[in-house]
Amino acid sequence: MLFLIIFVVLLAILALNVVIVPQSKAYVIQRFGSYHATWDAGIHVKLPIADKIARKCSLKEQVFDTPESKAITKDNVSLVLDAVLYFYVMDPEKYTYGVEHPMQALDNLTATTMRNLIGALELDECLTSRDTINKEMCEVLDRATDPWGIRVTRVELKNITPPHDIQEAMEQQMRAERERRAAILQAEGTKRSQVLVAEGEKESAILRADAEKYAKVAAAEAEAEAILKVQTAKAEALERLNKAAPNDQVIKIQALDAFAQAANGQATKIIVPSEIASLAGLGVAVKDALKD
Repeated sequence: MLFLIIFVVLLAILALNVVIVPQSKAYVIQRFGSYHATWDAGIHVKLPIADKIARKCSLKEQVFDTPESKAITKDNVSLVLDAVLYFYVMDPEKYTYGVEHPMQALDNLTATTMRNLIGALELDECLTSRDTINKEMCEVLDRATDPWGIRVTRVELKNITPPHDIQEAMEQQMRAERERRAAILQAEGTKRSQVLVAEGEKESAILRADAEKYAKVAAAEAEAEAILKVQTAKAEALERLNKAAPNDQVIKIQALDAFAQAANGQATKIIVPSEIASLAGLGVAVKDALKD
């Protein structure tokens, strides 16, 4: 019976000292008040009375939202800043023994780092260089928290809030800038429109001049072709006439017909060749002889 009681007591003591460490956790163990070991995920047995769990650390990446803090820029503008830190515990032993209150220390270190970085920049640089500020803060905090067993992976500035009067001045500046850009765009549009109209008129004038030129060229070519055809017809007529070998009487009769056509025109003066005059006299003599 006594043996059974002793066995049950030992079994209870063993059960109470069996520790199961879950995944993504790490337990820091102290033995007689000093650091002994860091237990990872799995089953572990601690010595009764001698061993003690000093801290249970999460190895997952954690998010720390820092409270709002104020900082003054290089050009003496007061800003309200709000940042978010992403970190994880790299060394549970250092995290346990490196600093008394890790989150409070991290908060104070973040606030002082932001003040130092913002104090070296002007307002415009603070508003337009968030990536640079985030990168520099991450590097500074990572170096500073290394003795604490903390690895800072990323820092993001959520809000940078200037005073109300500065916000109004910035809004007025942005409004004036938008109006200036609108005026520039409108002027460029008007200029472009006038240029297009002038180019259109220029092209239209060129096309009209080309059309007139082509019309005159076509008319001149048609007239030249007509003259060529008339001269060709005359040349053919003369050639046929030469082939027929006309005598002087036929030529004189043709000349008389040409003279008659000329007399029917609008000419006020007519010069009669001597051959036509003698031919006319011959006609009158023939007429008188026929009457006799």
